[in-house]
Amino acid sequence: SYLSDLTWISAANGWGPVERDTSNGKNAAGDGPPISFGGTTYPKGLGVHAPSDIAYHLGGAALRFISLVGIDDFSARQSTLGATRAKVYGDDRLILTTPTLTAATGPVAVDVDVRGVRVLRLVVEDANNRTSFDHTSWALARVTVS
Repeated sequence: SYLSDLTWISAANGWGPVERDTSNGKNAAGDGPPISFGGTTYPKGLGVHAPSDIAYHLGGAALRFISLVGIDDFSARQSTLGATRAKVYGDDRLILTTPTLTAATGPVAVDVDVRGVRVLRLVVEDANNRTSFDHTSWALARVTVS
């Protein structure tokens, strides 16, 4: 199941709303361009801006969380200053922290075990003490279920 098709428990975002199936744009919902990294577009995902924190109720039914996360082309085309770190939590236990994400490093593939996790949290934090151009996308963010 794609997370952009599910209802979250809570969602906080550093700039405008969390976007479903688009990059984080500006202040309005739905104002972001397609999610893309290195010119490749992705039809599904979540667009955020650091700091962000999205929580989903999985109820222990999911097996894996899979995504590609990174600084979106929307931000990368404007500046090289964007730098974030993505974190995945299962029931408030840290499961994964990415290396620093920048336009130069490109996205990072995420594939983590979430068996038994009741609440999944996707967090994006600023990584260089400036939140300018920290548009980060979770492309193809999904959970596999049993």
